[in-house]
Amino acid sequence: MGLSVAIVALNEEANIARTLESVRWADEIVLVDSGSIDRTREIAQQYGAKVVVEPWRGHVGQKNYALELCTQTWVLALDADEQVSPDLAKEIRSALADPRALNGYWMPRQNLFLGRWIRYGGFYPDPKLRLFRRGDGYSTGHDPHDRYELKSGRAVGRFKNPLIHYAYPTLSYYLEHMNSYSSLGAKLALAKGHSGFSLLNIIVRPMLTFVYNYFIRLGFLDGREGLLLHLYHSVYVSWKYAKAWELARRPGADAASNTSTKGL
Repeated sequence: MGLSVAIVALNEEANIARTLESVRWADEIVLVDSGSIDRTREIAQQYGAKVVVEPWRGHVGQKNYALELCTQTWVLALDADEQVSPDLAKEIRSALADPRALNGYWMPRQNLFLGRWIRYGGFYPDPKLRLFRRGDGYSTGHDPHDRYELKSGRAVGRFKNPLIHYAYPTLSYYLEHMNSYSSLGAKLALAKGHSGFSLLNIIVRPMLTFVYNYFIRLGFLDGREGLLLHLYHSVYVSWKYAKAWELARRPGADAASNTSTKGL
């Protein structure tokens, strides 16, 4: 049975060749580009990918659009900074060749921060549902924390070998993303009623997040990288609620909050 790989991308020149190389054995690669100004589309075309340019619909909308463009029996959904490990590729091909194949498969994901595989603090095995029959899997959730689910709700299998995620190669890149993600998170927090200047949310909650992930979930075992990751993740939590308070103070905040609640 054939396999489509669905990828969404924006300015992923540094990552996309590695990702595509890891799945060049697939029957079809669909890449939806939201307006890259680097060589992302050119590199994808060199790998034989079907490249479609589409204005950004949000994480959930863009990924569902990419799924709609796939034509094979199975779909493997990837981010542009992920790589299918060789052993995972073998597991996937074996599953597709099995007449008793299930409707979907979870796989563990290795998240790399500053080049180090983060094993603790809740970052591994980080299971992801990424392989499913076309038409059954779909993207859902809230930007930027989307996820895939099955419409059928049928039994799914689990692979042993990992998907490798080259998440944050530099601190600057990480902080840039956390700034963006905290802005999106602030809108969701505001829609849920977190509009006040809460010391609990802005100070206490971030501190407890750090203690829980770094000490209780053993994040300290990931060395200096683990310390920086959990420290700055707790700052992200503070940013999110502080930005929600800031949004609530703006003119028209009540109307924006009511609008943003739709579809949540």
